[in-house]
Amino acid sequence: MRAPIPNHLVWAILVTLFCCLPGGIVAIVYAAQVDGKAASGDYAGAQQSSDNAKLWCWISLGVGLVAIVGWFGLMGLGIMADAGNY
Repeated sequence: MRAPIPNHLVWAILVTLFCCLPGGIVAIVYAAQVDGKAASGDYAGAQQSSDNAKLWCWISLGVGLVAIVGWFGLMGLGIMADAGNY
């Protein structure tokens, strides 16, 4: 009996909703492949899909965090620029 291969589906859905939609969708697609491949006996393919899902989750999280920090930075610059006009 082999150890179960994590599919990272919950994590993929969360990063899709809260961080980066395009990268999260890619992560969901890979995560959805894991259980089917493992059930058919393709453990190497299931592990590869799991690794890809995990990679895309990290990429989506990173892109989302950079976008959020950038947005707050631009908002801060806008507030400082408006403060000089009064």
